Amino acid sequence: MILKQIYLGCLFQASYLIGDETTGHAAVVDPRRDVDDYLEDAGQLGLEIRHVFLTHFHADFVSGHLELRERTGADIRMGSRAAPDYPFVPMTDGDVLQMGAVRFQVLETPGHTPESICILVTDTEAAPDHPQAVLTGDTLFIGDVGRPDLMASVGMSAQELAGALYDSTREKLLTLPDATLVYPGHGAGSMCGKNLSMDTVSTIGEQRRMNIALQPMDKDAFVHLVTDNQPTAPSYFAFDADLNRRQRSTLEASLKQALTPLTPEAFLARVKEGAQVLDARDPDDYARAFLPGSINIGLGGTYATWAGTVLDRDRPLVLIADPGREQEAAVRLGRIGFDHVAGVLEGGLAALDPSLQTSVRRLQAVELARTVGQPGGPLVLDVRNPGEHEQMRIRGSLHIPLNQLAARFGDVPPDREIVVQCAAGYRSSIAASMLRGQGFERVTDLVGGIGGWQAAGLALEEVPAGA
Repeated sequence: MILKQIYLGCLFQASYLIGDETTGHAAVVDPRRDVDDYLEDAGQLGLEIRHVFLTHFHADFVSGHLELRERTGADIRMGSRAAPDYPFVPMTDGDVLQMGAVRFQVLETPGHTPESICILVTDTEAAPDHPQAVLTGDTLFIGDVGRPDLMASVGMSAQELAGALYDSTREKLLTLPDATLVYPGHGAGSMCGKNLSMDTVSTIGEQRRMNIALQPMDKDAFVHLVTDNQPTAPSYFAFDADLNRRQRSTLEASLKQALTPLTPEAFLARVKEGAQVLDARDPDDYARAFLPGSINIGLGGTYATWAGTVLDRDRPLVLIADPGREQEAAVRLGRIGFDHVAGVLEGGLAALDPSLQTSVRRLQAVELARTVGQPGGPLVLDVRNPGEHEQMRIRGSLHIPLNQLAARFGDVPPDREIVVQCAAGYRSSIAASMLRGQGFERVTDLVGGIGGWQAAGLALEEVPAGA
């Protein structure tokens, strides 16, 4: 048996290539939409991809099942409660797919979503009576379980799904041998759970001991644990979950449009027609020169997640990227189903007339400290998450999480100088560009964020634990 985990850091997402050396057949579990890596790995290992499993309708990315079906002819397999509008092989609890010496057995584990499954993987030549691994999708993570409140779970409440998740973990997963390897669908950083570990593999025994959601408790306590204090899901999650149910165009078809090179004239014509401008350069480069009205979401961070959070899915997009990085910018948008990219500025920002560009100076912490809190001084806008703000903050700052900013522009005083601040300077550049696009004229952001403030030895307002 060959089992390879393929981890995508920018989406904190794990997929799996599993093959049988004797037959040369392989299956891919929870592929992302750009599927070349799976095909290349399979080719190098002498494998032919015959099957694609989806553990559920993912909300945080668009799966590559249709792309792999088109490229390889593989069948698509899902839990029996799934109801996509494309052909698939429904698998009920206990159903088996035998692929040479490799056996896949499906466990129906509703909870994260109604159709969620986990997959037992057994090398029948090495140990036919015990699974070597369980691929848990978003049912069980390292350190936590999947959240039950996403809109992927249409038709059931979060409390109902949490109750089902309690049963799935206790009646299915915790009955497995302690030595069974646990391979989840996500790691730390994903919005699909709260307390995910940086580790990407564990064992049932280790999770039985250490996973907060698997400790002894009754169902009511579990439901409270997994539904309380979940972070706000990005708005594109419901869109992606629905898209994964649909027969849609492939990423290859989407990229033909997205990577259309636009002359400056064609680019500006698109903007005049109402297209959003996404500038994917790093925040420092953006501050030195940018097109007014553009939104800066740099490729150096969680680009796709924030693009899906702050951009409008119903308006065309045009891209500005560093020359040579256009494909990356478009592919990462395609991973979350943003197929409305109308083209990319050929030659990057340098192709635009300098008279159309502007700049802004990002503030260093020591500069901000001289004036903040003084009469007529700037207002610090903290766009970090609530948990970050509660731990420590710059005294007197206004707190609006970045994922709420578009709905709360009215809470930002238009007559004040605004200095946007986050943890390290990535989210603040996004927020500052959004504010400038809404007509706020005196907006900059803090280089290095709260980290830069601390590094300069400046005082923070700390909130005591339990306060």
